[in-house]
Amino acid sequence: MIILRSFNQFTGFIPDSFHGLQRLESFSAESNSFEGRLPNSLSSCSMLRLFNLRNNSLDGNIDLNFTSLVHLVVLNLGSNHFSGHIPKSLSSCRALEVLNFGRNNLHGTIPKSFRNLQALSFLSVSNNSLSDVSMGLQTLQECQNLTVLVLTKNFYGEELPNNGIQGFHGLQALVIDVCALTGSIPSWLANIKELSFLDLSWNHLTGGIPLCIGSLDFLFYLDLSNNSLTGEIPMSLTKLKSLNSDSLSNNGSSSHGMPSFYWQNAPRNLVYKQYINFPPTVDLSNNMMDGTIWKEIGNLRLLQVLDQSNNNFTGSIPYELSGLRNLETLDLSFNDLSGTIPASLVDLTFLSSFNVAHNHLQGQIPMGGQFSTFPSSSFEGNAGLCGEFYLVCNSTSKPPEEEENDREESYFVLEVLPLAMGFISGLLLIVILVILPLLKQG
Repeated sequence: MIILRSFNQFTGFIPDSFHGLQRLESFSAESNSFEGRLPNSLSSCSMLRLFNLRNNSLDGNIDLNFTSLVHLVVLNLGSNHFSGHIPKSLSSCRALEVLNFGRNNLHGTIPKSFRNLQALSFLSVSNNSLSDVSMGLQTLQECQNLTVLVLTKNFYGEELPNNGIQGFHGLQALVIDVCALTGSIPSWLANIKELSFLDLSWNHLTGGIPLCIGSLDFLFYLDLSNNSLTGEIPMSLTKLKSLNSDSLSNNGSSSHGMPSFYWQNAPRNLVYKQYINFPPTVDLSNNMMDGTIWKEIGNLRLLQVLDQSNNNFTGSIPYELSGLRNLETLDLSFNDLSGTIPASLVDLTFLSSFNVAHNHLQGQIPMGGQFSTFPSSSFEGNAGLCGEFYLVCNSTSKPPEEEENDREESYFVLEVLPLAMGFISGLLLIVILVILPLLKQG
């Protein structure tokens, strides 16, 4: 028996009348306006395989007796107002593959008994108030089939552990963002050989980016933005295989009952059904990194988003970035870059967002291609830049350095020449009045 009443406008309480539905296999009533607590009688539906009440206004504890729901495969209670702890009895659901408790008011820890959930593939507990990130990761790494792990907005101010974690056998997506975590990027990430999606943004992580990140063959999405990272970009990042290949590498993660995966911090508020639909990205913005932008980044030809804004990068913009033929977003603003904007970037036909504002760039802005569509704000804060749609270039004008030298030379002529002329005039007067009479007397 299947009951499907999702995406309607139902309100009120879910009636506690499931006692006689022992053969019920699927119950979905997501995206309605139900409120109140979970009906206790749902615990008697021993054949239940799919239970989906996402995006309602339900509250109270999640106090179902999960020991009698051993056939449960999908449990989706995300986007409600549930409170209390994650029920330990869930560990009895050995067939559970998808578990979503995201966007609730849960607290406490991830139960140690979750190591028994060997079928678990997708787990989201995002936007709660859970604690003890170290113990949680130690427990979940034993879930051998775990593919997607989303821990956003939990563990506030804790330290991301570097020890005690051996790695996750089959994990493909790891999201631990907006947690204000301290510490450094852990080296055990190198052991997650199938990792494709890594988001550690909006924390307080320090230190550099480990070289091992570049050894993750399937990594196509890397967001380390809004931390306090320092040092140079490791050269290994320019060799990410999944961004150098002819086709994006992913392992075809299961989409069975997969809940929506929310892009938490993007200004566009995009929502995708699966993480593999996110654009190939390297986002290192809002850190304290320095050094130059490697020309080898141009080899990441499948990259669609490159954001290195708000750092301390120096040097010039490599013309080799024109090799990023799929690039849609390039943000290098608020750095210490110098030189010109390479004319080769005109060849980036998919580029829809470009920003080099507030650097030390000079010369003419490239003409043609997508550059005719970028606003002047993309170039502001560069005193030496000019262009057709920005500050009209004067063909006879010189670069700022040469103009400064010319001004200095002019000052020299204006100030020194009168002194020199006065000296010469005085010398001639002495010759006429003193030296010539003496010569005549002699």
